[in-house]
Amino acid sequence: MSTVDTADPVTGTPPGPAPAPLPSGRRGSWRSGGVGRSLATLLPPVAFGVLFLVAWQVFVRAAHVRSFVLPAPSDIWTAARHSSSEIASAAAHSGMNALVGLLAGLVVGVLLAALATRVPLLGGAITPVVAGLAAMPIVALAPLLNTMYSPLSPVPRRTVVAISAFVPIFVNTLRGLSRIRPVHRELMHTYAASGTAVLRLIRVPGALPYFFTGLRVASSLAVIAAVVSEYFGGLQDGLGSRITSSVGQSDYPGAWASVFGAVVLGLLFYVGAALLERLVLRDRAAPVT
Repeated sequence: MSTVDTADPVTGTPPGPAPAPLPSGRRGSWRSGGVGRSLATLLPPVAFGVLFLVAWQVFVRAAHVRSFVLPAPSDIWTAARHSSSEIASAAAHSGMNALVGLLAGLVVGVLLAALATRVPLLGGAITPVVAGLAAMPIVALAPLLNTMYSPLSPVPRRTVVAISAFVPIFVNTLRGLSRIRPVHRELMHTYAASGTAVLRLIRVPGALPYFFTGLRVASSLAVIAAVVSEYFGGLQDGLGSRITSSVGQSDYPGAWASVFGAVVLGLLFYVGAALLERLVLRDRAAPVT
């Protein structure tokens, strides 16, 4: 029987065996390895949190700590279950104030950072003002803004949030936009690129990691500023107002339940910023093959 010669026409050597396909079990083990890494990342903080709550519960019960000093986690959980709808509604109002203020601080921070990069004289004038805003405490600013607007207006609280979020976004974005490699600068100079083209093609892509660092910091500060600004009058619809009213009624487990709601709200904002960063920068972080 005749056979077909499949030797390489250039080298005259027969071809090697075709590579075997990856077994399905190997692919499954790869997926399970990814799940295992995720579990290994989540397990330590979850275990620490559970142990911390258990130690808290045991300490409060064993030492007979009064609830106005430190309520037990079980009492806080009971209060949270009984007033879950009220806490969720208050968290929605605080979250809206935090979101609007965060977006306003983001837009203003990015625009001023871009202007400061294009006009160094303007950057030298803005930077001391930003430093002063960073040193301004929220507890001093919120009452003053409440007197400037109607008691039923959410503008004072959102303004406090915008100022708190503006500072880290401006500082980190300006730092990222100011860092440009000499080789890139020389290349754009060779092409006679305009300042706008350099900003769009070189500075903005290089500043994205710095911007998202500022956004992650600002997302947490936005919730803190929104809750703290609610301590000083105005609409009684947020988590801060609920905390003060619960303390005034000696409902200390209820106050701690509202604090827990604020913690959850802050985590949601932070996780949202982190997911947005991963979504935008995933192509930049992908390895080159």
